[in-house]
Amino acid sequence: MSTTIDPGTAPTRISPEELSTILEQGGDIRILDVRTPGEFESVHISGSYNVPLDTLGEHAAEIRHHVEETVVVVCRSGARASQAEQRLNGAGMANVKVLEGGIAAWEQTLGDQRGQLNRGAPRWDLERQVRLVAGAIVLTGIAVSIWFPAARFLSGAIGLGLTVAALTNTCAMGMMLSKLPYNRGASCDVDAVVAQLTDAR
Repeated sequence: MSTTIDPGTAPTRISPEELSTILEQGGDIRILDVRTPGEFESVHISGSYNVPLDTLGEHAAEIRHHVEETVVVVCRSGARASQAEQRLNGAGMANVKVLEGGIAAWEQTLGDQRGQLNRGAPRWDLERQVRLVAGAIVLTGIAVSIWFPAARFLSGAIGLGLTVAALTNTCAMGMMLSKLPYNRGASCDVDAVVAQLTDAR
């Protein structure tokens, strides 16, 4: 017997254990992974659809129009999925849930003991890339400021950017890094993925 979720009474967050159980029972849901294609290729939940966050806005109305099932949005830690939830809600879609803690929480609590993860070549997730680039820029700014004092403002700008990212739950650096070839994966035909998502029955 399949399991369904009533969006009118259920919370907007779902744990990895709850989602895994629904998948085992053949629940009538759609899983939307909003990470970069590179991250998706590295590891993703079987049967999920990859529509990166930076392209979701242009497809939100189409998804709302064609997908009646509950949509569970997934990212690495839950931050990007929460942004995706807001965009889908803004398009009038009420049947949206966020995987609590994202893929990271799934791997920590369940691993692949239920055989529901597909794995490819390992890649650094976007959050880790942001930490590397931000840290490198700050260190460079401090080092160069020995000769060029004005370079310290570079480190200050990164600090300001990280503060704004935390307050707004967005990350401009992450959005820029997501467009690099490393993060686009072998293929990134979002239109085709959306067509599969909206045609699935």
